[in-house]
Amino acid sequence: MEPDNFLLRPENLLFAIAAVVSGLMLLWPLISRKTVTEIDTTAAIKLINYQNAQVVDVRDDSEFAAGHLPDSKHIPAEKMSERWYELEKYKENPIVMIYKSGARTSKPSSILHKNGFTQVHDLKGGIDAWRRANLPIVKR
Repeated sequence: MEPDNFLLRPENLLFAIAAVVSGLMLLWPLISRKTVTEIDTTAAIKLINYQNAQVVDVRDDSEFAAGHLPDSKHIPAEKMSERWYELEKYKENPIVMIYKSGARTSKPSSILHKNGFTQVHDLKGGIDAWRRANLPIVKR
């Protein structure tokens, strides 16, 4: 006599599929752990002042010229894949990525992470959040 396999009965197959899908959904956050974190202006200031973070502004040239964070490194987003090596000496430091609204930093941040940068942070709200907080902006 063969053992009765409860899950393979046609009337229980839907429940078995639902159980597997539910399990995968619970594990997904662990499997797809986000490699880049979003931080607010307060956290960015702490990283810059106390952990020697490098600010990387990925906005286009005209946006950068209109005003940027002091001592920030400018690498436009579309050039990050060919210029990421310019940040090699900051690989062990936190990196704070800046864009206009903070929404377009994911690709440049991912490029850095793929090249071994382990502390990449996107400034939530980008340069707009920095300005709203009345934090220093320079033009040069």
